[in-house]
Amino acid sequence: MYVAFYFWHGVFLNDLNRISFSKALFLGLAALVYLVISFLLYRTYESKLLSKYIPHAIFRGVVSGFMIGFVLFALVTVLGISFTKNVNFTYIIADCAWQIAEQVIGGVIIGLGKLIIFEPIPELIHRD
Repeated sequence: MYVAFYFWHGVFLNDLNRISFSKALFLGLAALVYLVISFLLYRTYESKLLSKYIPHAIFRGVVSGFMIGFVLFALVTVLGISFTKNVNFTYIIADCAWQIAEQVIGGVIIGLGKLIIFEPIPELIHRD
């Protein structure tokens, strides 16, 4: 997700050039924020409610990524629009879509990791 963030803001939108303070400080704080987001995404993925209704690991990752992405979008929008001028509807929709897509990528990676690394293979467990 951090790589996707850097690509979106650093390469595609070129937002990082508009930062008025140290880029190293900004990227360090962003890394810390993405660690917290990753933790929240994983806790959402592992929640009993999602585990109960969505047994498929990758689809659960998509759903948890969508949920966290929308919550982050709402939070950032409420804070960001208060301090930003000239924000139009297209910008808001694009930002929402990107935030959700970024977190869905993270959720899918968690789901794949769960399938590949942590889910036991029954044939190997019950070997004689």
